[in-house]
Amino acid sequence: MTSSRRNHARTLGLIVAAGIFLLAPIVRAGENESTDLDDLASWMAGTFSSAVQAAEDPDFFAVSLHMAPIWTDRSDGRWLYLEQAVSEEPHRPYRQRVFRLVELVPGLFETQVFTLPDPGAVIGVWISDDPLAELSPDDLEERDGCAILLRRRGDSFIGSTLASLCAGTLRGAAYATSEVIVTPDGIVSWDRGFADDGSQVWGAVKGGYVFDRIVDDNPAPESESVSESETETETAAESGAETGAGTETESDSDSEGNTEGPEEVAPETASQPE
Repeated sequence: MTSSRRNHARTLGLIVAAGIFLLAPIVRAGENESTDLDDLASWMAGTFSSAVQAAEDPDFFAVSLHMAPIWTDRSDGRWLYLEQAVSEEPHRPYRQRVFRLVELVPGLFETQVFTLPDPGAVIGVWISDDPLAELSPDDLEERDGCAILLRRRGDSFIGSTLASLCAGTLRGAAYATSEVIVTPDGIVSWDRGFADDGSQVWGAVKGGYVFDRIVDDNPAPESESVSESETETETAAESGAETGAGTETESDSDSEGNTEGPEEVAPETASQPE
């Protein structure tokens, strides 16, 4: 992304952020803060699947999404570990992230996105009792410009990244965007990558991935077998804007074909998760 475009995007992002701030409801400091933030963290945590959507629409993959609370003794927000994989290859996640949820002002929430120093070393830790206990926020790297701002709307939190601030180069993209809806029953995450001219180069075209919550109080470890599926997945290091769920908003993507997408989007990658 050129410096002039980046400066323009940053200015636009600040204007959008200021607008969100000014439109935020007037609430006394502390009122509903912990309840709303706890709801957001609770609704984002769990195991989710887009299998139902994939069964109804072959343009979408069946994707498994896991988000586990981490570092629950910290007082600087709610922290979550995310792991996302094509369901046929549960032990080859294409996205691994850490999210930090904070309430910026009453009614306005931010999901900051961080990458891990060695994603491969922590695959599957979402199922443990104390995920990422050996790490701390100092070990992570924040994805600047990729945070998601959310507002509560009844029984949902709705938000997105700001303008084109989330830079990324996956498949020739210049930036990525992520739009997210979080409810008690699931998450909708629409992550897309765009070239410098604004054309979409990766991500779903029709709409976001619909992740339904899987209710299982005692999830069993998934099979150790790894499918030989030729579905292309990207490493966590190359994934970008996040979901999160995601999903990213991944991101360069995080939560990563469509044969009905616009002509500039390759059919084999249009709805592929990033």
